[in-house]
Amino acid sequence: MANLEAISPLLPVRRPHARIVVVGTTGSGKSTYARQIGQHMAIPHVELDALHWDPGWTAVEKEEFRRRVLCVVSGEKWVVDGTYSVVRDIVWSRATMLVWLDYSFLLTFRRLARRTVRRVITREELWNGNSESARSAFLSRDSIFVWLLKTYKKIRREYSILFSQSEYAHLNVVHLRSPREASKWLALLSTAKLDGQYRGTRVGQQGS
Repeated sequence: MANLEAISPLLPVRRPHARIVVVGTTGSGKSTYARQIGQHMAIPHVELDALHWDPGWTAVEKEEFRRRVLCVVSGEKWVVDGTYSVVRDIVWSRATMLVWLDYSFLLTFRRLARRTVRRVITREELWNGNSESARSAFLSRDSIFVWLLKTYKKIRREYSILFSQSEYAHLNVVHLRSPREASKWLALLSTAKLDGQYRGTRVGQQGS
């Protein structure tokens, strides 16, 4: 297991290439944050959801999904967001940094509620022509809120275990526990791009 550092102070970490994965529970704001990282570092941003969902909310077959993801992470610079375990080995093995948005359940739920209401009202297109409806979002057994309730604690426990495994010891893990920490780290990221250098931290395991 690699040595772990506290989140403060933020330490400079040298990497020849920026390959970053942003993870977190449903509603934590992974896509928005990953997009901001991509803009700060001028690297491509890809949502795994966009590769997983075809038109009509049809999930692609496992092997096709893995093929699409492999094409994306074969590049030398990227930021990817998503928590699909079926492609974790592909994404995490290629990544040099992992950013974990580990927010409280209440904050995550509020964010998810605001986002979902906005998407339903505006009929915002998500991926490949798909959009959320009030029925699917609030009345279905497959509701995103039901999914959050089922997976919130499970995902947090799982990450604490995964980060201790030897195959992921190469990852520079950034553990952000609040939007304030996330904003601070993003601001510091902008000051550390010279000569391929950017900032990151290692963190110890956290309980759920």
